[in-house]
Amino acid sequence: MVNVPRIKLGSQGLEVSAQGLGCMGMSAVYGPPKPEPDMINLIHHAIEAGVTLLDTSDVYGPNTNEILLGKALKGPGVTEKVELATKFGIKYENGNYEVYGDPAYVRAACEASLKRLEIDCIDLYYQHRIDTRVPIEITMGELKKLVEEGKIKYIGPGPVH
Repeated sequence: MVNVPRIKLGSQGLEVSAQGLGCMGMSAVYGPPKPEPDMINLIHHAIEAGVTLLDTSDVYGPNTNEILLGKALKGPGVTEKVELATKFGIKYENGNYEVYGDPAYVRAACEASLKRLEIDCIDLYYQHRIDTRVPIEITMGELKKLVEEGKIKYIGPGPVH
């Protein structure tokens, strides 16, 4: 395994590899989805090379990228080698993308991501886009509850795009 440097994200104790693997293009956006076995091999190669931060979102695919990561992270000890980041806040329905941040949506999105990823706890969970109809304190309050319930470890920053 290559020794990829680690860095701290924020002030709460989360440490990740200085280089991460953004997984969006594996399932969406940049052309058709790539062959699943090839992408699983790529994820495993990245982990073996010391990359531990894997980034996805429920909207990638939609949903198929989280399913792909869930498959790639199966097996004894694999999830313990990575810090998995996923996002919520953009919902694809009726051919349109809509932004949501209300507590019921935040909770439902988290539960659905946990199921697709086949894990019990998301390492880093953050809002992909801000729902300006919902005060940020309301959205963050629901995220805090998810931390308290052990469904997520860390709340990430706001949108990065």
